Amino acid sequence: MDEKSPLMSVQNSTDDAYSQTRKQSSSRQPFIHNSMQNLLGKPEDIDRSAIYHRYKYIAKLSGHSTHMIIPDHMLPVEVFLIFQGNVQNKQSSIITIFSIWNTMMGTSILSMPWALSQAGFGFGLGLMLVIAAICLYTAYLILKSSQPFVKHGEMVEFGDICKHHFGRAGEFVATSFSITAIGGAAIVFWVLMSTFLYNSGRFIHESSLGAFPNNQSSTEVLCPLHEHANTSDVIPNSLVHADKSSFYKIWKKRETIPFFLILLMLPLCSIKSPTFFTKFNSLGTIAVIYIVIFVSVKASIWGINMDFSSATRIPEFKIQFPALTGTLTLAYFIHNCVLSIMRNQKNPKNNSRDLSIAYLLVAFTYIFVGSMFYAAFPIEKSCISQVFLDNMPASDGMAFGARIGLFFQLVTVFPLIVYIVRVQFMLYVFGKSYPGPLHVFVLNAVIIACCVTCACLYPHVGTIIRFVGSLSGLAYIFTLPCLVYLYNRHKEQGSLSWLSIVIHSFIMLLGVLNLISQFLIS
Repeated sequence: MDEKSPLMSVQNSTDDAYSQTRKQSSSRQPFIHNSMQNLLGKPEDIDRSAIYHRYKYIAKLSGHSTHMIIPDHMLPVEVFLIFQGNVQNKQSSIITIFSIWNTMMGTSILSMPWALSQAGFGFGLGLMLVIAAICLYTAYLILKSSQPFVKHGEMVEFGDICKHHFGRAGEFVATSFSITAIGGAAIVFWVLMSTFLYNSGRFIHESSLGAFPNNQSSTEVLCPLHEHANTSDVIPNSLVHADKSSFYKIWKKRETIPFFLILLMLPLCSIKSPTFFTKFNSLGTIAVIYIVIFVSVKASIWGINMDFSSATRIPEFKIQFPALTGTLTLAYFIHNCVLSIMRNQKNPKNNSRDLSIAYLLVAFTYIFVGSMFYAAFPIEKSCISQVFLDNMPASDGMAFGARIGLFFQLVTVFPLIVYIVRVQFMLYVFGKSYPGPLHVFVLNAVIIACCVTCACLYPHVGTIIRFVGSLSGLAYIFTLPCLVYLYNRHKEQGSLSWLSIVIHSFIMLLGVLNLISQFLIS
């Protein structure tokens, strides 16, 4: 990109101002005005110059990334920056709210109808709201725990807070479970990319064979033949015999597609700083909007298919409800990056309000997609797949659009996911984010090998999401925020009320039960 980043502009402009001052030239005003005349004339000026050069050093280190922000206390007070636009790069409440919404709205939305079917319609909707409230509260506790550090001008993540309170053990737990959540998301992404690429390839190839009849019913849906299988894997013999290109021998959902993706994704994941892919963050918003439109259109075609009175009535409660709670803990997971998103808030006093509004929007989106698809699904509800797009036949044009769009979105997001895992792991182990190309290649190879293995042997997205969500949620959602809150309360007041201990202990117990229950259901 030819366009310079804001940090590079600051650095270059500051260098110009410095040289102008040294020359004591008054012929023109530099881009940055300062009064640092005779920089080394007095002892206090030596300190100013030291701060100034420290600022330039950090600017050089972070010039490659617009996400690294120079702390305000590092800037000399004599330096005034004049930009066209917002000087402090602060964001409004509306931007903050939709940043949280966009970050939290992930591939879990594709499993919401299935997860809801596991809990029962009425009980499932209630659980969606209750888990959202718990996750909102613990995210708020993380925000609250950072306030003492923010007052002193420090920029911290929740892992730093855990290290401050509980030492290296706290940092290890926070870092490990953060990597677990992100690594689990990487596995889910690989499985979905394999599925979307497989079905999109089938759509294009079978369209060229003229395999789709013009009178095909718009209400046609697929149902799994048996547990953990899907009819989308079954190819009619007539198509196999009509095909002369050996396409179906090469294009296989589990045997070949996951390996084809290695050729595309391994080079992308090896890029030292994949900031280029951040340009495509808007694809996530477009994909979610398309999914909402897709479900709305299908519901309008199918109509509402709910029966609460007959022998085959819709169940209001099912014992498999932990599948929903496990899925929701990952769907509502924002706790490892909420401080980064909130850091640039223009009015920090609105943080709690904006976080609450964002969670309401996320909960509404999940409830709308989950309940609408579930209520309108035209055949037995037990047929709803763990990824509801798998209920759509290969010939469905809208489903093809969703699959191809989500595939390209995941192609741009996956390198970022791997990059985040790489940075967190390398910083913890080696103390630097890029210790060398060999280290990075080995880590990327291990991550991709795990992804390919799951895509080939266990490509069940809903099950992966609920186990990863319950495991990472146990630490990051239910336990660590409560422990930090209780620690701070005890440190500030010297004692804790029994009510506070009981409430937060109960939240931690819920996290333990949520994880254990995942092993008790099929």
